[in-house]
Amino acid sequence: MRMWMLPTAGMCRKHLLGEHVELHMLLGSLRRGKNIDGFLAGGLVDPQCIFARHQELVAEMTRRGFKHNSSLDEHECAKLAAGFAGRAAIDTAANARDLCQRCPDCASRMTAI
Repeated sequence: MRMWMLPTAGMCRKHLLGEHVELHMLLGSLRRGKNIDGFLAGGLVDPQCIFARHQELVAEMTRRGFKHNSSLDEHECAKLAAGFAGRAAIDTAANARDLCQRCPDCASRMTAI
């Protein structure tokens, strides 16, 4: 699971939709009480940003004409994320470098914004 936390307009279709799916996977893990310490330590996720990031992704998906049918409950997200305050730090600069190295489409989109 990974939250890129990069500008959504700069992400290709695959990575935009992929991050969206992974947010739902993260929320499911939190619902089941799964240990996410490795993802936190790796700077890959921030549970406190799930709802806001989901909203950003959905806005971009809608702007691109994609359908979205998997809303999140803001209160549930806040409740599940409450125990993770101050435990997550996502390095967006490192994420941008990584994503641009992995994906030429994202690299060209990121330079265009």
